[in-house]
Amino acid sequence: MLFGSIFDDIKSEEKIIYLGGGCFWGIEAYFSKIQGIKDTKVGYANGNIKNPTYLDVITGTTGFVEVVKLSYDPKIHPLADILDHFFDIIDPTSFNKQGNDVGSQYRSGVYYIDLADRKIIEDKIKEIQPNYPSKIMTEVEKLRNFYSAEEYHQKYLQKNKTGYCHVNLDEINKYFKPSMATIKANLDDESYKITQKKFTEKPFSSPFLKNNSDGIYVDIVSGEPLFSSKDKYESGSGWPSFTKPINKKFIKELPDNTYKLHRTEVKSSFGDSHLGHLFDDGPTKTGGKRYCINGKALKFIPIELMQEKGYSKYLKIFQPNL
Repeated sequence: MLFGSIFDDIKSEEKIIYLGGGCFWGIEAYFSKIQGIKDTKVGYANGNIKNPTYLDVITGTTGFVEVVKLSYDPKIHPLADILDHFFDIIDPTSFNKQGNDVGSQYRSGVYYIDLADRKIIEDKIKEIQPNYPSKIMTEVEKLRNFYSAEEYHQKYLQKNKTGYCHVNLDEINKYFKPSMATIKANLDDESYKITQKKFTEKPFSSPFLKNNSDGIYVDIVSGEPLFSSKDKYESGSGWPSFTKPINKKFIKELPDNTYKLHRTEVKSSFGDSHLGHLFDDGPTKTGGKRYCINGKALKFIPIELMQEKGYSKYLKIFQPNL
């Protein structure tokens, strides 16, 4: 059975994925703040009646799940990155429940249109399963139907600032790109040119090359936590190098063909700062990746100041038992 508006407004330069993770207000609010997400729309998916209303869906008898339809640019955020964000804000091991919301309409799920997306989704679930003590219950299904929710549900938390939300939006609200005037006022000329104009600092010029202290490196513009000293290594390239980011949700990897070179640019997700480039010549034992980063795009937070500066959740990098 196939009905509902699935292909209503897909543009050729966009991709679409549907995510269910409890009340759709919070999922929508989260993704609407992420660079590279072109549009969000909340609605009801994969049910067994036509033209459902909210009152129909909350009975739990229609088979529908509350979802957010995401239109995204895969060049900025590939599906795997979208899923990193998604699984970071839900409990994928919970069955028919997220936060205070209980019922089959609140089950977690990823619903695809493009068959090629299924393997990406399944591979991501296999990748993250070891991080959870119980089985991931998130369903993966082809989208059979989708109906937009009533207008008052669309962008609900933008219109109702004190509305209920099971997703912790504090972190995403914390990291953002300030106005250009603020950026210019707070950065020196070199940091401004690097982060905003994609300049590259001179090799071997960054004091971070010789920094061996424990701590994290954050975006100098937005404060997003980007890299840990645990993953920093001496590459010999002349720029601070890391084998991986702290969390890929804070990183964008974009094709860069400037200067007739085929490279991958690295930017921060929320601050949209140019950081450097990603290469495949890193240490084999850690996956072979080298995040080659401009030191002037970073700010270092030593471990003894991480709690004071609001990064206490990342202390577990250095103290696993926290």
